[in-house]
Amino acid sequence: MGVEIERKFLVVGDEWRRHIVDSRRMVQGYLVDVEALEKKFARSSVRVRVAGDQARLNIKSAELGIRRSEFEYPLPLADAETMLRDLCNGRVEKTRHRVPVDGHVFEIDEFLGHNEGLVVAELELPATDAPFPRPSWLGREVSHMSRYYNVNLITHAWCDWSDAERAGEATACS
Repeated sequence: MGVEIERKFLVVGDEWRRHIVDSRRMVQGYLVDVEALEKKFARSSVRVRVAGDQARLNIKSAELGIRRSEFEYPLPLADAETMLRDLCNGRVEKTRHRVPVDGHVFEIDEFLGHNEGLVVAELELPATDAPFPRPSWLGREVSHMSRYYNVNLITHAWCDWSDAERAGEATACS
């Protein structure tokens, strides 16, 4: 079984930009109805992602936290583009930047479209308690806040969040 252990943080400032080693534009959509996930009717999210000329199908358990089951498979690009166009209700678009820090690689997502302005750093780890660096631009951890999950940004876009939600004071998007 595949397992993903990932921590997610807000990004503060632009210092991280000086250390980017790679950037890639991504578009992704979900094949499982997002509202079914929100209402706990679905046990997994099923995502199609196109990054450059590569496409992947990703299946991830629909649970909150830093450790989740995950399976990922390559897809023919034409199939992925058809799925995004015909089978997905909405998309998330972003530019993913890879930033190495002390032997770890942070993936920093700069969201586009209705989520423009949201910048999140993700870090995959070998264990839930594994140590990791905390550069000055690494802000508040949001790993346990479902509104920051890509699947939820389709129906509850960053541009629609209240100031309280952006500050982390609210528990859910409206």
